[in-house]
Formats: sequence, C-alpha cells, structure tokens
Amino acid sequence: MLERNQVSHPTLQAQLSLAARSKRKRNRILLFIILALTAALLWKVILSFDPYLPNNDPIEAPPVTALHPIVFIKQTELIAETSKAGITILVTDGFRSSEEQNAIYAKGRTTEGKVVTQVQGGHSYHNYGLAVDFALRTKKGEVIWDMEYDGNKNGRSDWMEVVEIAKRLGFSWGGDWKNFPDYPHLQMDFGYSINKLRKGHYPPVE
Repeated sequence: MLERNQVSHPTLQAQLSLAARSKRKRNRILLFIILALTAALLWKVILSFDPYLPNNDPIEAPPVTALHPIVFIKQTELIAETSKAGITILVTDGFRSSEEQNAIYAKGRTTEGKVVTQVQGGHSYHNYGLAVDFALRTKKGEVIWDMEYDGNKNGRSDWMEVVEIAKRLGFSWGGDWKNFPDYPHLQMDFGYSINKLRKGHYPPVE
C-alpha cells in the first residue's frame, strides 16, 4: 500500500502542476484580452478628444483688414439696385481699424465735435469688415444725409428706399437700434456677436 501511494503521488503532483499552468495560461490570455480592449477604448477616446483652448479661441486669429467678401458683394449689389431705382449712394465708410474707431469715439469726448458713436475700438462691426455706412449723392454731386430727400421724385424718401433694398439684400439697419440709432449704418453680422468676434471667431467667407 505504501508503495502505491509513493508511485501515485508524483503523478498527482504532475496533474496538479499541469492544471495550475493551464489556469495561469487562461488568466494571462484573459488579462491580455482585457488590456487590449482597454487600450482600444482609450485610443478611441484620444482620437476623438478635442484639445481644450481657453474660450475655444484660435491660437492666432488673422487680423481683419478689409470688408468681409460677402459684405463687399452685397455692398456692390446695393449700389447697383439703388441706381436702378434712380438713387445714387456713396459708401462713406467700410472696414475701420480699432485705432480709427477710437479716434471717432474721442469726438465729443476728448476732442472737438459731436458724439457720433457709443463704442470704442474692437466693439464695432466696422472693425471686423461687417458693416458699411452710406450717404446720398444728389444730381448736383452733393453728398447729403437728408432722410427726407426725394431725388428720384417718386414721393418716397430716397433714404428709406435704400434701407428697404439693403434689408432685402441681408443687411440690418442701425436706424432700428433703440438706444442709439445709427441711420447711415448697415451691417451683416452672420449671427456673430461682438464678444465672439473679439475672441477671434470670424464668419466663413463662403
């Protein structure tokens, strides 16, 4: 009996050892699968990750130095459409730098003249090429801001005819502002607030 136990004991040990190795192998395979799935998930998250930028601003926003292309096209259409109505307009102002805006803001405050704007540099749609100002030109070549003038003799104010055409082309009119109406002012903001523009965002050019 003692001999049989001594013979079977090494065999039992071998079986137990084999079972242990099989279990360890299964555990390693399972661990490998878990790690592979975790790595794949992390990689997917990394690829879809949008790096954080303060206020989501561009790092280097290109400076605006001219009218937005769409505003320029609509300005040209406005001149053509008003001409067909027998009205000649003059675009007196388009893109305006922040320095120019500050100089205008100073009028009636720290320099001579009357107050013509309530906003400083960087706070006007002119500073982003999204606004134009206009005046009327009479048949004698005079430049006027007379909102009652009826140069085409159709019984309607030329000024308001221009505003009507401008609105049809997509402009909004500063004369509709409640706090500080700006009657020569036309703008296309494309839904962009001044705050958004100041952070470097700019309407698409197409």
